[in-house]
Amino acid sequence: MAKTSKINRQMQRERIVAKYAERRAQYKRDSVNPHLTAEERAEAMRKLHALPRDASPTRLRNRDSIDGRPRGFNRKFGLSRINLREKAHRGELPGVVKSSW
Repeated sequence: MAKTSKINRQMQRERIVAKYAERRAQYKRDSVNPHLTAEERAEAMRKLHALPRDASPTRLRNRDSIDGRPRGFNRKFGLSRINLREKAHRGELPGVVKSSW
């Protein structure tokens, strides 16, 4: 199980990314828009750099939705390999069956 502080920090970052997503996208579009003047593009870049660091989606980490494990993450189910295996064996994941041939 991941430390509670790590899980809380991740949730805080997710909220910040969602809060600034539209503004960030607009500044990024403006910073490369060839129809704007160089000063306007530079101003958009300054505004982009003025946003909080945690507003960047690259600062997010995929974590297991059950215990917060950061590694061995499966995107389709939102679980780590360990919890994915346990839930699959118990039949709690629809459409997942044990392979045999």
